[in-house]
Amino acid sequence: MVFRQKPLIKGESGIPSRSTKNMSHLRFREYYRRRLPHIQSAGSTYFVTFRLINSLPKEALEKLAEESERIKKLSPDQIDLAQRRWFGKFDDFLDRVLCGEVFLKNEQVADLVAEALHYRDGKVYTLEAFTVMPNHGHLVCTPLEKENGEFNSLAEILQSLKRHTARQSNLILSRSGAFWQDESYDHIVRDQAELERIIKYVLYNPVKAGLIDDWKKWKWSYCRYEM
Repeated sequence: MVFRQKPLIKGESGIPSRSTKNMSHLRFREYYRRRLPHIQSAGSTYFVTFRLINSLPKEALEKLAEESERIKKLSPDQIDLAQRRWFGKFDDFLDRVLCGEVFLKNEQVADLVAEALHYRDGKVYTLEAFTVMPNHGHLVCTPLEKENGEFNSLAEILQSLKRHTARQSNLILSRSGAFWQDESYDHIVRDQAELERIIKYVLYNPVKAGLIDDWKKWKWSYCRYEM
């Protein structure tokens, strides 16, 4: 099921222009760690990739880890491009389904995840776009401010999303045990141009992976704006 909402103000790309102030907000509120450190910036828009348990082979993880170490040694003007290339390899490994189960190929499970992403729209975040792939998902969202002035935590949003969808998916699949990989990739969207680029990437991921020839035909994609 695909939901689309027309923007109130539409730019050339269909995505309303927004102030970059919200995207470069530097009120860092919290730090949390699983395997990698994260810094969350209150009021920012995030690009998140979450994946199924054991969805990457050891060899791929080792290559990605080695490249991450090399990136740390680069100069600031080299890091952005290097990180984009790193993510491209990371997502390509996932698209190729090198190992692990593809639970999200089950339509009931994919529907469940899509519905869970929609359910949180307007409650804990503004949902910009998403795509559910066979072994991973991409999400673009802006956490909302709570009544106390604090912003909803991305860590808590993902924890709630994963906990609910894992429990319900396991019931559908008549299985038990871990469903999602604990660690998720997340990136703060810095400006309007990057937001447009990321949303297009998210929507075209099923085409890039060879699953469909037109992103609009993919049942488990959503974009808040006309594209």
